[in-house]
Amino acid sequence: MAHALEHEARALLTAKAVRARAGQMLDIGLHNGLTHFTIDLDRMDRVAEAVLAVTRKAYPTLDIPFHARWRHFVFGGVDRWAQLADAALWPDPATRARAEFDLAIVSVLLDAGAGATWRYRDAVTGQAIGRSEGLAIASLDMFAGGLFSADARAPYRVDADVLAKLPLSALTSAFQTSDANPLLGLEGRTDLLHRLGKLVASHADIFGLHDTPRPGGLFDHIAAHAVGGAIPAPAILSAVLNQFGPIWPSRLELAGVPLGDCWRHPAIKADDATVGLVPLHKLSQWLSYSLIEPLQRAGFDVTDIDGLTGLAEYRNGGLFVDHEVLRLRDAADAERAHAVDSLLVVEWRALTVALLDRVAELVRAKLGRTPESLPLASILEGGTWAAGRAIAFSRRPDGSPPLKVISDGTVF
Repeated sequence: MAHALEHEARALLTAKAVRARAGQMLDIGLHNGLTHFTIDLDRMDRVAEAVLAVTRKAYPTLDIPFHARWRHFVFGGVDRWAQLADAALWPDPATRARAEFDLAIVSVLLDAGAGATWRYRDAVTGQAIGRSEGLAIASLDMFAGGLFSADARAPYRVDADVLAKLPLSALTSAFQTSDANPLLGLEGRTDLLHRLGKLVASHADIFGLHDTPRPGGLFDHIAAHAVGGAIPAPAILSAVLNQFGPIWPSRLELAGVPLGDCWRHPAIKADDATVGLVPLHKLSQWLSYSLIEPLQRAGFDVTDIDGLTGLAEYRNGGLFVDHEVLRLRDAADAERAHAVDSLLVVEWRALTVALLDRVAELVRAKLGRTPESLPLASILEGGTWAAGRAIAFSRRPDGSPPLKVISDGTVF
C-alpha cells in the first residue's frame, strides 16, 4: 500500500500531471464550475494577436529561442555569459555543462518576484535594472565573481559546502539591497540556497559523480540516463523535481514525498490519493527549460520539448486576466491580496497553464507552423510572457500584475 501511495505521489512530479490537471481545471471552468473565475474563450484570438505582435517586434525573423534564464543574461545587446564562457578554457564540453547547470540552478532559485522598487546597478553599463533581468545580472555577477566557489582560482562553479553556509549578509550586499532598495523575500531565497547546499552535499551519489558535490552534478545524473544521445525534456523535469524536491519549504507531502509547487483544489477529481491536488511546478519547469541548452551544447539531443508545460506565473496569468479571457466573479478580488494556496490563485495558475497550450495552437495556426518548428518554449519566450508584461504596463503605471499574490520568495 505504501509503495502504491509513493508511486501516486511521484506521478504528480511530472509535466504530464501538470498538463492533465490544468486541463481538468479549464474544463470545470468552461462548465461554469469554478469558485472565482468565468472563462470567455472568444477573447483568445485577441490574446494570440497580442502575442504575435510582441513576438514579431522582438524576433522579426521568427527565429525564436527557448524561454530560459539564458535570455536574461543578455543585456544591452551583449550576451554576458556567452562572452565569459566562450573566453574560458574548458577541458571538455561536460565541464562547461556542469558550470552552466550550476549557474542556471542558482540563478533560477534566486528568481522569485523582486518587487516593484528593487534595482540592481550594473557595473558595466551603469544602468539600474529591476525585476527578473536585474536578478539575473546580479546572480551572474555573483557566479562570475566566485561567490559560490570554494576555490578563488576557479570562480565558475557552485560548491555545495559554500552554498550551505552562505551568509545572508553576502547576498544582501551582492543584491545591493538596503532600506532604500528593498528586495522581497531575501531571507526565503537565502534559506533556499542553504537547503540546496545541504541536500547536494549529502547526495554525492547524484551530485558528485565527477567532481566534489555541486548542483551542476545533476548534469552527469541526467546524461547517464540518455538513450542513444537523446534526453526527453520531461525527464529533465523529473530529475529536477525528484532530486531537488526536499529543498522547498514545508508544503504538501504524500507518502513522505514532498510535492513542491502543488496545491489543493476540491473540484479536481482523481481515483486515487492524489484527488484534489494541482501540481504546477513553475520554478522547476523554468529551470528545466533553462537546462535544455547546456545539454544541447554538450552534444545531447533534447526531445519532446513540448512535453513540458507553460509556466504558471503572473505575467502569463496576467495576460489572460487583462485580456478578459479570465474574469473574476467578484470584482473586489482584484483589490485583495491572495495567499499562494488560496483557491483563487490555484485556479488562476492552473487555468494559465491550460490556456497557454490553447494560445500556442492559435499562434501556430496563424503562422502555419508545427509544434516541432515552433515549440511552446519559443512561444513563451516570444511571446506570452512579454505580452503579459506589455498589457500590464498599458493598464497600470507600475506594470504590476492584475491580481495580487502574497509571495514568500519561493514560488514565482
